[in-house]
Amino acid sequence: MPFVDHFTFIAPYYDRIFGQSGDDDLIGYLEPEAGQQVLDVGGGTGRVAEQLMGLACSVCVLDPSAGMVLQGQRKGICVTQGEAETLPYTGGVFDRILMVDAFHHLRDQSQATKELMRVLAPGGRVVIEEPDITHLGVRLVALGEKLLLMRSQFRAPQFIQRLFQAQGGRVRVERQAHTAWVIVEKTKAAWGDER
Repeated sequence: MPFVDHFTFIAPYYDRIFGQSGDDDLIGYLEPEAGQQVLDVGGGTGRVAEQLMGLACSVCVLDPSAGMVLQGQRKGICVTQGEAETLPYTGGVFDRILMVDAFHHLRDQSQATKELMRVLAPGGRVVIEEPDITHLGVRLVALGEKLLLMRSQFRAPQFIQRLFQAQGGRVRVERQAHTAWVIVEKTKAAWGDER
C-alpha cells in the first residue's frame, strides 16, 4: 500500500487545531540548557521548537511531511524534510533530541533508535513522548489511525525502552495519565567522547 502523507493535508490547520505547545513535563525531562544543539524529530510545524528557542537553545526540526516543513519554515524555524531512519546529520552533534507524538508514525522504529543514538552527543539525552498504548483511549486512537490508513505502530513504553537499551542507552520511563515519556541518556563511558 502506498504511503499517504496525511500531515500535508492538515498542515495549514495544525497549529490552530492543537494550539501552542505548553509541554512543561517534556521540557522538564529534556532539561535543555541555553546554547545546546537540539533536534526535534517529527516536529512538524515547530510548535515545541518555538518553546525551546525561547530557552536560547539552537533548535532544528526534522519532519518527513512537505506540508509540515513548509509551515515551520514560514515561521522562520530551521526545518529540514527527512526521516528519522536516515538522519542527515553527522554523529554526535546534538545535545538533546526529542520526539513528540511521532514515534508510532516511524516506518522502522528500530533503525530510527539507532540513528537517534548515532547523532546524539555523549552525555546527551533523548526524550520520546508518546501516547501510552496500555490505556483504552489510546487503543481507540490507534484503531482510528488504522482506519485512516495511517502506518501507525503504537508500542508500549517498555518496547521503546528495550530498543534504546539495545543501543547502549540508559533508559527510564515516566507516565502520567495516557502519556508516557521514554528518557534516554547516552553515557560518555559507553560511547567514549566523540566530540
